[in-house]
Amino acid sequence: MGPQPLGNRFGDRAFGSATISVENARFMSRVYGWMTAGLCLTGAVAWNVSGNPELVQSIFGNRLLFWGLIIAQLGAVAALSGLINRISGLTATVIYFLYAGLTGLTLSSIFLVFTGSSIAEVFGVTAFGFAGLSIVGYVTKRDLGPVGSFCMMGLFGLIGFGLLSMFFPALMSGGGSFVFSIVGIIVFAGLTAYDTQKIKNMYGGAGDGVEAGRKKAIIGALTLYLDFINLFLSLLRLTGRRR
Repeated sequence: MGPQPLGNRFGDRAFGSATISVENARFMSRVYGWMTAGLCLTGAVAWNVSGNPELVQSIFGNRLLFWGLIIAQLGAVAALSGLINRISGLTATVIYFLYAGLTGLTLSSIFLVFTGSSIAEVFGVTAFGFAGLSIVGYVTKRDLGPVGSFCMMGLFGLIGFGLLSMFFPALMSGGGSFVFSIVGIIVFAGLTAYDTQKIKNMYGGAGDGVEAGRKKAIIGALTLYLDFINLFLSLLRLTGRRR
């Protein structure tokens, strides 16, 4: 057989690129779907718990139970991230929703601290900003690796400052809380764009298989869920109206 016509080669290449784009779009739609489902569960749990004074007292009046919930959240994230290659897609889904539900229990306190209208407004701003940042991460051709590295350093700084403030509450008073919130907004805004690009690039298409693809979608959803929640909390601390 003679050489393949250049027109066919270019056509095959274009067809292959189009197929990859379609597969990536489908994968990302699943990621956003799982993320949205997790956020809805968290919101529903937080809202219902905040309306039950006895349950609120049980959670926040018992330090052992409260910290048990925090540890369970951390354990769920660690299990999902560390064991994702060993567990089934169904198990990964259950752990993800378990984490979202536990987060709703601990986040119910925001309804006791901030007004409902303020929470709704900040949530709307967060959703709008998150969508824009995620679109940037999805469509940009620029490598956002340096942005991710910078934001990860900032994240470790936030974690360290947060731990110190548990022993020295005065750190969060006045200007400390303001700076903490501003840095949080910058860090999680950058991570939203970076993580979106990273999640998009980690999908291997049909070669992943249905089970592997589902687990990657769950991990991606958890990553963006965490970015959204932390961006929301940073904005709420900065602009939320307290009761």
